Amino acid sequence: MKQIVLIIAVFISVQSQAQKMTDPAPYAKVITEEGLKKHLYTVASREFEGRETATEGQRKAASYIESTFRELGLQPGNKGAYQLYYPVYRDSLRSSALQINGQAFQPNEDFASNIFYDYNATLFGSEVVFAGYGISDSTRDDYKGLDVKGKIVLLLNGMPPGYLQAPVNRRQFNPYVKQDAAQKNGAIAVLVIQNDFPRKGISGLGNMYLSAYKKVIRPNIFYVSPKIAQAIMGADYEAAKGGNPMAKTYRADVMLEVSKATLQLQSSDVLGFMEGTDLKDELVVISAHYDHLGKRDTVIYYGADDDGSGTVSVLEIAKAFSRAKAAGKGPRRSILFLANSGEEKGLWGSEYYAEHPVYPLDKTTVDLNIDMVGRIDPNRKQGDSTNYVYVVGDDKLSSDLKPISIGANKKYTKLELDYKFNDPKDPEQIYYRSDHYNFAKKGVPIIFYFDGIHKDYHRPSDTPDKINYDLLAKRARLVFFTAWEMANRDAMLKRDIPL
Repeated sequence: MKQIVLIIAVFISVQSQAQKMTDPAPYAKVITEEGLKKHLYTVASREFEGRETATEGQRKAASYIESTFRELGLQPGNKGAYQLYYPVYRDSLRSSALQINGQAFQPNEDFASNIFYDYNATLFGSEVVFAGYGISDSTRDDYKGLDVKGKIVLLLNGMPPGYLQAPVNRRQFNPYVKQDAAQKNGAIAVLVIQNDFPRKGISGLGNMYLSAYKKVIRPNIFYVSPKIAQAIMGADYEAAKGGNPMAKTYRADVMLEVSKATLQLQSSDVLGFMEGTDLKDELVVISAHYDHLGKRDTVIYYGADDDGSGTVSVLEIAKAFSRAKAAGKGPRRSILFLANSGEEKGLWGSEYYAEHPVYPLDKTTVDLNIDMVGRIDPNRKQGDSTNYVYVVGDDKLSSDLKPISIGANKKYTKLELDYKFNDPKDPEQIYYRSDHYNFAKKGVPIIFYFDGIHKDYHRPSDTPDKINYDLLAKRARLVFFTAWEMANRDAMLKRDIPL
């Protein structure tokens, strides 16, 4: 019995080593310009309407990716399902109203509520306190000597002259600074004077967000026109806007009303799974985000490069691995092909996966993330810009990353590997701006593949006819070769560089 076990063990060892030594080049040829182009003209088509998260266009794209994974023979990656759903919320304004001393003002003509911040309420107040810019912190207190508890405050827009030049103020500044100061001093609602009225084309829909449960419920905030400020302050408004904001309490009967509905939506990541052999409990993740900006009225933001190019690269890389597996040369480690949504909203899909991992992150050896790899950076002045890719993050978390990346490229693709965005002083902070970052935050080694910012970035003109398909194919093959090595090497990548 022991002899049989020993023979089996030796056989498995020989098989795994032979498998590791398999030449991946024949399977890389499966990644073709034609295949990438066919997928991209579908993913970045008018039918998918720009693939905005939690919209019908995004759902169509998810269905297309799922069907492709099925055709390739990938297993569903989420406990029997291909899609991993997460909740998305969006507020819809039913109505809002504002009256001063019985005079009704019109939404978007004279005032606007903040759909996201404001809660359903009807408030009646008989006093309004003008508190200048409404700043109350360690360097300035516009509320000094004022009693605003339970009252409405009226504030100037923006910051006091020179305020943000002070380093301490830059460090502590946050977008809720006026509401937080008003709340700290006991105000029940905030009116902020703005000059951009009337406002046109306001839809009544707020931005999407992930959690309906807020850590802090702030006072309702209304943005009001100078006309409303004058109705409250009278002639004092001219002095205030002229740079002499004198704090003062005004007698005025004010009615503020907000009525909104919170829509409960959902979005999804698409997960295709390929089980490994002797190291199947360990994992390589190959990711890209398939969402984009959707459409504005009838104008579609196609997102061919951002990130249709990464999405179709994942599909073609999956095809290459599937071809190898069908030939008996499947990977030792399992591979998760992960198409994320919500990246354009704030890395939502990858964040949800990282917080609710289907596969243990401590067994995830790497995330190879592909986001914009189909174009050429017009600002790249050195080297051959028809034969490069930006490699980001290979100097972080694991000392194994760079040698493997360089080795795969030197042996197979011979691209120029540009490390520009590894610079900690990168003004664009590219390292933090795509889905790999949510893996990196959890300590998973990552490489991010990127082509740079071009003039069609986040514009309707980012269309599939502008993609450099020969370069796209070469970059996708680099990711494939790198993944092949990481999926078949004996050891997981070291995690030897501090987070």
